[in-house]
Amino acid sequence: MKGPYDPNLSEPLLQSNPGRGGGGGADSDVPHHKSQQDDIDVSIASEACEGQQSDSGRRRPGLNRYALGGAVLASTTSVLLGYDIGVMSGAVLFIREDLKITSTQVEILVGSLNVVSLIGSLASGRTSDWLGRRYTIVLAAITFLVGALLMGLAPSYSFLMAGRLVAGIGVGYSLMIAPVYAAEISPSVTRGFMASLPEVFINVGILLGYISNYTLSSLRPDINWRLMLGLAAAPALAVVVGVMVLPESPRWLIMEDRLEEAREILVKTSDTEEEAQRRLEEMITAAATASGEAQRHGQGVWRELLWKPSRPVCRILVAAIGINFFMQASGNDAVVYYSPEVFRDAGIDDKRQLVGVTIIMGFVKTFFVFVSAVFLDRFGRRPLLMLGSAGMAVSLASLGMGSKFLEVTGYGGSDKPAWAIALCIVAVCADVSFFSIGLGPVTWVYTSEIFPTRLRAQGTSLAISVNRLVSGAIAMSFLSVSKEISFGGMFFVLGGIMGLATLFTYLCLPETKGKSLEEIGALFEDAVDLETTVDEIKL
Repeated sequence: MKGPYDPNLSEPLLQSNPGRGGGGGADSDVPHHKSQQDDIDVSIASEACEGQQSDSGRRRPGLNRYALGGAVLASTTSVLLGYDIGVMSGAVLFIREDLKITSTQVEILVGSLNVVSLIGSLASGRTSDWLGRRYTIVLAAITFLVGALLMGLAPSYSFLMAGRLVAGIGVGYSLMIAPVYAAEISPSVTRGFMASLPEVFINVGILLGYISNYTLSSLRPDINWRLMLGLAAAPALAVVVGVMVLPESPRWLIMEDRLEEAREILVKTSDTEEEAQRRLEEMITAAATASGEAQRHGQGVWRELLWKPSRPVCRILVAAIGINFFMQASGNDAVVYYSPEVFRDAGIDDKRQLVGVTIIMGFVKTFFVFVSAVFLDRFGRRPLLMLGSAGMAVSLASLGMGSKFLEVTGYGGSDKPAWAIALCIVAVCADVSFFSIGLGPVTWVYTSEIFPTRLRAQGTSLAISVNRLVSGAIAMSFLSVSKEISFGGMFFVLGGIMGLATLFTYLCLPETKGKSLEEIGALFEDAVDLETTVDEIKL
């Protein structure tokens, strides 16, 4: 046992029924859905146990095309954040030249989107409980569309900041809703891949931003950055149109007492009708704890999360907030935003060459995040998290040594040794690659799957709000702190943080691979509660 629960716990455990302490079957525990459950011949507990036994001997199913299509469409909203991260890394070179702004103003411009996305992240949980997951995705895309148009047409720094603030709210919405929707619509055996698609599309967006920078960098400085930023409206408009054909999340439909619609979607997203029926029963049981109009619309959730959380909820919050904190405390967003500054400090001076090197980094990031998504359901969340965090620690330490060597030895301009420049470039690419293997995709997957249904939307929004707050703080202070302690010193600090992230993963994050969303909650229960649950099931 490591800490309050064992992170290596691998056997699927069933949750006790919502009316713990009171006996009875499914009907007595689920009064809100009693009329719809009269035709279920087998009890929820025995059906789930049989499902566990049959799953172990059943051939591993492939990707369900309907669920995959829904997850892909929902995840395209993440292209918006990725494009902004990628395009701003090059656009700021020309914005600084055209608008004559200072380094502090650059930091505020870059980091403001991440800080303001905190508002969208906090609001998205309650919004998605009221409007549904699908229309929240549409709202996110429309908000970002307006912000992109404002940035592209900006005549001044203040107008540009206004566009960043509007776009930031849209980013906050999209970061919460895309992984939640993908997790809720996916079967458990492929949920890791589908819920990691938002990170895949973030990296696709970053790569598109880099390509846009390189393509438009030869234009006049007063035109190129406006086109770079304004082009973000195109993918936002495509998302608005594409998402309209999405099915709604079946778990949200059950919370709204629309069981027949949920059943139809589950049949399409499952391999067999038996699997669809089993998933439906598990979801109905979980939804029973949120019966009542107020709870089904998300009221009272913040009280349960923050005011008087149970011990299992506390552990879930530690896991969700912790992994989101370390994702952004890694400094990955800042490294991507300011990669031209880092490479310039390493000895690359030409602006077009700087933008060109970032394209290489973009290809590397995109390749490794796709590899991680493909193998996430095979190897599990913990191994990839620990590999990624440990790899980032080594990469950042190497980058720090390369930067410090150039700083201490006093090389300048063209006299800088090629091997030191190559070390810095390779270390940056290795750093973003290990991020794309571990913290990048796994954070979205893990955060969206560990909260119970009644807490998922608002719990995820809370964790992602911490994510955006830390991201904004790092982005808005990266250059200033680096000037005080040098880029090398900054990378050593980030490397130490990644060492702590590896330890946190080992101690606090149990494996969730292959478990249904309803089963995952048992991993955070007390051992005594788990024994009680098993006894109840036997009875």
